[in-house]
Amino acid sequence: MQPSERAPLGILGGTFDPIHNGHLRLAEEAVTQLGLGRIRLIPAGRPAHRGAPGASAAQRLDMVQLAAAENPRLEVDAAEVLSEAPSYTVPTLERLRAELGDARQLVLLLGADAFAGLPSWHRWTTLFELAHIAVATRPGHTLELAALSPALAEQCRQRESAADALQARPHGCIVRFPITALDISATAIRTLCARRESPRYLLPEGVVDYIAQHGLYLEPEENAF
Repeated sequence: MQPSERAPLGILGGTFDPIHNGHLRLAEEAVTQLGLGRIRLIPAGRPAHRGAPGASAAQRLDMVQLAAAENPRLEVDAAEVLSEAPSYTVPTLERLRAELGDARQLVLLLGADAFAGLPSWHRWTTLFELAHIAVATRPGHTLELAALSPALAEQCRQRESAADALQARPHGCIVRFPITALDISATAIRTLCARRESPRYLLPEGVVDYIAQHGLYLEPEENAF
């Protein structure tokens, strides 16, 4: 077994509409700070908490594969795209548990905003029975318990741990880790594309070229940058 297969596996899911350098930098820093072996990128096929994406599920999967191709610590999971069911995190983690076994440490990577919204998620308390949760915080931003729902704040009080605790058990801890602040969003990138302005240097070059080649995110009357 390779060392990366013994270390905790990071899970980074999302719509990835499109994947961008903010996602990739979060993954890179999570590997270093949390001692992860690899990060599995899981694009949602049918996101349950938002409207229809601007790119098709197949196109978003293509872009994630392009973004991950040159980083050996990234792997891509296509199962949610190939499924006809809406994408929910608990069933995804249950699927990974069936694949990887009960002993593998799984670490779900979330931004602070997504973490604060956990109580609205499908079967959210079950997450802790399936994975650790690592919360990425930006410089100058803290995750104050008083700002969380009472139920989530109580989970934090019971479960918050240092990063080295992720190695000791397969699931159940909450860990915070700081990341570099990159003011990049998929919404802003789609707006640039709609205006025929280049999104270069906000995304990997291969993804920029893919968006241009397929005319993604353009206003209906446009067909190129």
